Amino acid sequence: MSQSPKSDGNEPSAKRGEMIALCSAKGGIGRTVMAVNLAVALSKKNVQVGLLDGNFQFGDIALALDLQPTFTIKDVVEGIGEMDRYALSGFLIHHGSGVKTLAAPERPEFADLVTPAVIDRVCDLLLAQTDYLVVDTGAGLSEQTLQFIEKADQIFVLTTLEMTAIKNTKLMLETLEVLGYRHKTQLVVNRATMESVIKASDVPDILGYETSMFVPNEWQLATQSLNTGIPFVQNQAKTDLAKALFKWAEQLVIRREISVFKPKSGSFLQQLFHKTSKNITSIF
Repeated sequence: MSQSPKSDGNEPSAKRGEMIALCSAKGGIGRTVMAVNLAVALSKKNVQVGLLDGNFQFGDIALALDLQPTFTIKDVVEGIGEMDRYALSGFLIHHGSGVKTLAAPERPEFADLVTPAVIDRVCDLLLAQTDYLVVDTGAGLSEQTLQFIEKADQIFVLTTLEMTAIKNTKLMLETLEVLGYRHKTQLVVNRATMESVIKASDVPDILGYETSMFVPNEWQLATQSLNTGIPFVQNQAKTDLAKALFKWAEQLVIRREISVFKPKSGSFLQQLFHKTSKNITSIF
């Protein structure tokens, strides 16, 4: 009988990284190469970054980073009941960029072993030891992807200018809105400069999103990066595509700094003085 995950009390309750889920309504959108390069771009900001391959049937994160995983999330399953963040570290693959990766199972039939309880525990343990956890989900809205979406602090839904991609993305965004996740969902138009009858600037209106992120079309560079296992933000940092990913990472870091470093409330006397000053000002 499998053990149910439990809290061991070793994780510091004060620290929790930010979970970033990259999703798409269909495959072939560029989700994996974006997830890998975003994670590596974030690591250049002097922060701890984790990368989880959430496509448990056909994940390609290890391939995209030219890694040969000794362990995958399948190996974590057996000891999940007693797992703490230190034990989990032994299952992570360390990339040269500093990104720590947990790979998908080597066989698609092992995906069913990754239960909701396992996902919940693994994400919490990874968030306890990283500043950012980037998750490359599977295409569509499977039960596992929906769980990542629910736990995520930010959801990035990727699309392209292809008609089928836009149609399916619209359905996905509508579903996320019904589920109450619109407030943490952002639209990313990948390959935004490709030739198409649909203009990139029209996509936000079509999909009902006022603001969106646009990633330029450098298909050959992205494909080469995926095939060689070398993130383009490492060896092609001056390209427009890499600059777009660095900007994406910068926006995430700025957002987190704003939300974390809030002004302290001050002492009781300071608060009392502030209230008194407001009352005196209001008289005049």
